[in-house]
Amino acid sequence: MSVRFTKAGTSDALVLNAISKRAFDSDVAVGAPAKGGPPGYMSLKFHMKMARSGHLFKLTENGLIIGGAILFLNRDTLNIGRIFIDPAHHRKGFGTRMMHEIEKLFPDVTSFSLDTPVWNRRTNSFYTKLGYAEVKRSEGFVYYSKITAG
Repeated sequence: MSVRFTKAGTSDALVLNAISKRAFDSDVAVGAPAKGGPPGYMSLKFHMKMARSGHLFKLTENGLIIGGAILFLNRDTLNIGRIFIDPAHHRKGFGTRMMHEIEKLFPDVTSFSLDTPVWNRRTNSFYTKLGYAEVKRSEGFVYYSKITAG
């Protein structure tokens, strides 16, 4: 099995948009009040913009896109805007693999940050399992940070 995490191009945006929609809509199984997701989660225009600006990444298995991420680098801090895995590939270790690949791809980063809804049992336990510490809670979100040696 060949798993790769690389920058996505505009040609990947359509597939990543569809995966994002399926992934975030599946959150109803882990506490979401209804189908939905973060702003732009099902917008092709948004994913195209993220690809053009270098913020969209893809996770592939044997060349097939199975997940994506939107990342924002600011000097030595990386904000993980969102990650998403196709629900057909949930609970197979791909999310953990993607997070490790993100951290490896940015070896000079000393701080990783992200947020997730309070109600999302799956992502809250996932991020703490990966060593992210809760920094604060505000307006229904939990904010996490992970400090590294850089």
